[in-house]
Amino acid sequence: GLLDMATRYYHQHLTHAPEAENARDYIHRRGLTSSTVESFLLGYSPRSWDSLQTYLRKHGYEADTLVKAGLVVEREEASSTYDRFRDRLMIPIRDVKGNVVGFGARTLDPAGQPKYINSPQTRLFDKSRLLYGLDAARRDIRRQDQAVIVEGYMDVMQAHQAGFTNVVAQMGTALTESQLQQLQQYTRRLV
Repeated sequence: GLLDMATRYYHQHLTHAPEAENARDYIHRRGLTSSTVESFLLGYSPRSWDSLQTYLRKHGYEADTLVKAGLVVEREEASSTYDRFRDRLMIPIRDVKGNVVGFGARTLDPAGQPKYINSPQTRLFDKSRLLYGLDAARRDIRRQDQAVIVEGYMDVMQAHQAGFTNVVAQMGTALTESQLQQLQQYTRRLV
């Protein structure tokens, strides 16, 4: 689908584009291995205002669909659109089944604000219902009868890389009722 295509597009840029050097440096500084980058399908969004939408439009997606998916933003005067994510490390966010439903995007500019932006609320992407990493962690949460909840995406990836595969992150500032209910399908022991 559309979000998978965007994920692959960003991932290709991270692995091949000269302009993604900063992103590759950042990943290296955070100690993530190439197999972690691969398994979490990290990516890079180019600086350009329209490279993603140009690519996706070529593959038959309408502007309207791209706006609804949260990948493209409509300008106030609504006569034009631009890519929501530019010059950021792209972190695909999956639902429990492993389908990409949105993105977390980290700035690569040391002075950049905000540090992270997420996909906007869409039909598929509801921060209050999602736990980052749950698709990869659920089997081990059940097996170990324990879920470890950490603060952010990087913490999850670093933990999984180090062999702690029962680790997830909440998507907002606080755990929600619906995130807790999801975890309780696998374990009652939350750390």
